[in-house]
Amino acid sequence: MKLEVRVPTLSDSVASGTLLPWRKQAGETVARDEALVDLETDKVILEIPAPASGILVEIRQPEGAVVKADEVVAVIETGEGAVTGVIPNEVKSSSAPAQTLASGSPRPSGARDDNVIQAKAELSPALVKPAVERVQLPTAASAVPVAAPGETRREPMSRLRSRVAERLVAAQHTAAMLTTFNEVNMQPVNELRQRFKAEFEVKHGIKLGYMSFFVRAVCAALEQFPIVNASIDGSDIVWHADADIGIAISSPRGLVVPILRRAQTLSSAGIELAIADFARRARDNKLTLEELSGGSFSITNGGVFGSLLSTPILNPPQSAILGMHTIQERPVAENGQVVIRPMMYLALTYDHRLIDGRDAVQFLVAVKAALEAPHALLEQA
Repeated sequence: MKLEVRVPTLSDSVASGTLLPWRKQAGETVARDEALVDLETDKVILEIPAPASGILVEIRQPEGAVVKADEVVAVIETGEGAVTGVIPNEVKSSSAPAQTLASGSPRPSGARDDNVIQAKAELSPALVKPAVERVQLPTAASAVPVAAPGETRREPMSRLRSRVAERLVAAQHTAAMLTTFNEVNMQPVNELRQRFKAEFEVKHGIKLGYMSFFVRAVCAALEQFPIVNASIDGSDIVWHADADIGIAISSPRGLVVPILRRAQTLSSAGIELAIADFARRARDNKLTLEELSGGSFSITNGGVFGSLLSTPILNPPQSAILGMHTIQERPVAENGQVVIRPMMYLALTYDHRLIDGRDAVQFLVAVKAALEAPHALLEQA
């Protein structure tokens, strides 16, 4: 019996994807749920698995083809012939006869990527489950092709990079973006972390980091200034009851922003555990499209790369984004004295069509005030 291999159900925000090199070639035996090919979308890379064990008898869509949800990309032969390993005469493929790795060496028959997890799909299109995404990990520097001296190298942008570029340009053309700045004395947070870090880690099994303080400070400020958590849809203002906070994560393919749902209900431990889970599952290739969709506000931390100051760009349709930066010891004035304190610049970019300067500045001041008196941010730890 012949079974069609179809593109899995995609999210509402992802209409199509591009097929990457096939992992299996026509004529090869495949196992149920074995990844046949990767599908690169605007946000993530998905696996298309085999719906049953058998022989891959036809590849209908070659590497580089743009396909949509439920589109047939291959055919598998099951049954007695497939079980005994007999290759049907009608085996054919519209793809290139051999795929190669980045290094140019042929992919061995049946080779698999150790950084990939299995994704399952039912045969019926109505029952297709969302595939599991694979966020690519960095490759060794020696594996990255470089141009010879005096030459240049050209390669197409990935779908994710193209989509990010498109959204950033659209944000600049659509929103009236303005950035306001402030600085926060991180000494109180540092002292609180030092005081409770051992107890916190023993109790919750996770380190007490900076992000829980910032997320909870942002949630408290959004409660005071809900307009910062709102968005524009045509001529309407959409008010969001929940603080769904996007946490920007850099990956080799570009920026991904998983969403911390209903962050206002989470304790410090809950936030730290959730963010650590995002990072871990990104490394293990287990983030889903749903976790990268939506969000009412974003936080990006350029400080982990050493950025002292920047102006982050909005993530439409969100109306504001907070930029964190590196902590640097600087002289500041306190009570008429010059003292050295660990300082961080904060940047809030907002859509001035919706958010007035007063609300934006007061929101950022509220975040600063919460971080400089952080005991309340740790109460629900």
